[in-house]
Amino acid sequence: MVLFAVIDITGAIPVIVELNQGTKKLQAGKAALYSLIILVGFLFAGEALLKLFSTDIASFAIAGSLILFALAVEMTFNVELFKYNQTNGNVTLIPLVFPLVAGPGTLTTALSLRAEFQAVNIILAIMANLVLVYIVIKNIGIVEKLIGQNGIYISRKFFGVILLAMSVKLFVSNLRILIG
Repeated sequence: MVLFAVIDITGAIPVIVELNQGTKKLQAGKAALYSLIILVGFLFAGEALLKLFSTDIASFAIAGSLILFALAVEMTFNVELFKYNQTNGNVTLIPLVFPLVAGPGTLTTALSLRAEFQAVNIILAIMANLVLVYIVIKNIGIVEKLIGQNGIYISRKFFGVILLAMSVKLFVSNLRILIG
């Protein structure tokens, strides 16, 4: 259940709708597969990878919180901070998979869960979450029609503020770890 709250695919619906507009292409299957690979890979190799770069989980989480903060600023204030320069218009890997689905909060959470649960249980939880991610992305056109342009605008602003609050919480809680 912790992963459902951290991934928060329903909160990402306004971003997904925007990413799916125009010439941009979202691929639900690839998004779920890439997320699975990143999350399971980081579950097993994350600590070693961070140590290789002489960093720790708290520092990684703080860096990730800054990325989430920037995404929240984009959503809330209608400014473009990230340039999506893929030549084919594919935005599935960046920014959908990372940082929205398999972002720093999710990666840090997966590592933290290893202290309490067996890896197989965490992998099953990740897979359950990614099924929901797949369903939402695959049916984003239906969701867009149901809530309409005004609903998307309002939810984008609302979830932008929520994402902003999550990024601040992630930043502060990990800053305490580093300082304390």
